[in-house]
Amino acid sequence: MQSGYTCHRCLRSLIGTPGAKFFARHVRTTSAHTTTSKRPYTQINGKTRAVTTQQRRTAATAESLNHRVTRNAPGDLKSAAPFGGEEAIKSPERVLLQSSNLFHSFSNSPSPAIRKRAAFMKAHAYCPHPDHRQTRIVTSPHDPEARKTTKSIHPPAHVNFECPDCGLPVYCSERHWMDDYEHHAEICDTLRQANEDDHDLHSGRFFPEFEYPGPQIEEILPNMTNWDTYLYTREYNAINEDRSMRQATRLLTYPMTIASVIHELSPYNIRSGGRLTTEGLKSLSALRYSLHPPRSGSGLGIEGLRPTPPAVRIFILGARAESSLPRQVWVQLEYLFHRCPLHLIFIGPESMTNRDDEFPLPERTATNPFGGIVEDRISNYMKITTFVEYYHTMHKANYFQPFDPYFDCFVLFHPGLGHPASVHEWEETLPQLLETKVPIISTGYTDWDMQRDRKWVEEKMAGEVDLLMEAGENRFRSLRWDLNDLDPGDISAGNWGVWAFRGKRYETTMRDGVISL
Repeated sequence: MQSGYTCHRCLRSLIGTPGAKFFARHVRTTSAHTTTSKRPYTQINGKTRAVTTQQRRTAATAESLNHRVTRNAPGDLKSAAPFGGEEAIKSPERVLLQSSNLFHSFSNSPSPAIRKRAAFMKAHAYCPHPDHRQTRIVTSPHDPEARKTTKSIHPPAHVNFECPDCGLPVYCSERHWMDDYEHHAEICDTLRQANEDDHDLHSGRFFPEFEYPGPQIEEILPNMTNWDTYLYTREYNAINEDRSMRQATRLLTYPMTIASVIHELSPYNIRSGGRLTTEGLKSLSALRYSLHPPRSGSGLGIEGLRPTPPAVRIFILGARAESSLPRQVWVQLEYLFHRCPLHLIFIGPESMTNRDDEFPLPERTATNPFGGIVEDRISNYMKITTFVEYYHTMHKANYFQPFDPYFDCFVLFHPGLGHPASVHEWEETLPQLLETKVPIISTGYTDWDMQRDRKWVEEKMAGEVDLLMEAGENRFRSLRWDLNDLDPGDISAGNWGVWAFRGKRYETTMRDGVISL
């Protein structure tokens, strides 16, 4: 038994038993390298098991992704009511929530963080009953505010009554809840599921779903048909519960959404219903040529020296919470591409939010004009760079030029391209992205959200866009539903849909000795 994986209670019992003198001496000699007094632990099947640092960080990150701010800031994954996810591991004496005891109303939750979140909802969210007047301009037919009219007799009121079935504050009074129960019943079960998932993250249990496998040999090919086949062929720990599956996919949806499009074993193809277009096959084939290079015969000796191609750059624009994912999550993307180095570049003004203690922003100097934070020791074939800046500013400075369709790709997670609150942020960036002629992968919370973005791109650029992949449901979307703290009735799934496009390419042809487009 290693002292680093033993709690104090077990250490005392072990040291106090006959014949444990050698073990006590071993603990004292290793205490300089391994600290046990601060190591959190949890109870599983009556046995004490330590929680590793990586599992704590992963659980805290999964908790930070569990709810969003209002749709007025579309795609934002930051918490509207910030709360720490480490309360489940700071106090070992706290009550452990069992899987059969996860449902609690937010106001009476055993977790102080969830009670704080309930108070935030009651202070900012409005009652969705149609008797109240609208509180904002409706931008979507699925917006709960669309049921209200300007002729409603009652002024807006904050939510105060918690539904006994889902445990969330959803209406201003019990009378309005009863009167509108038929409409609320459509999402009540989903809200209850989200409630239990949130309490699960605060339960203090051990999270085996956050343990990730290492690299595989190339002969073992991943099956990327869906979540089940991927997790099985990549030899993840068996996930036998739906709740654990939802927690695991909430984090893995980001790297796997990218991989499902650019990998040579992608489930999207050019066949009927495969959603990939002819232009998409051309662009992704060029990228896959670099992502899956043939064996070059390189070795350690002089005879094995071979030229090394540059890393494939994946630009993630408008990065928010995805930039703070545990690096083990992003390394899973590297394990799918053997012999190809990857360089992830997170760009956005919110890419380092709430991470100042982890990575203080460096000064902007002549050698680092945009204050990039470089993490180059994540693994042998992955490097991550984060810029707290708008992409169009860096593009004007020619910081990343030249772009190559064989080595570059853009990804936009929930960008809200056509949303009235964020469209101004993309008006200058979109033409610059299309100039590069490299694939642009975009996701959305709903089908309507994606179609609005696609329509805005096509109208804005007036035919200067090639569609690479039709908009549709993402096979590697998050299986967990997220709550909007400013509107509890507005629920969504991360990366629900995915589509891709690029700037239009023109081919030159020779006709009568004259080059024409």
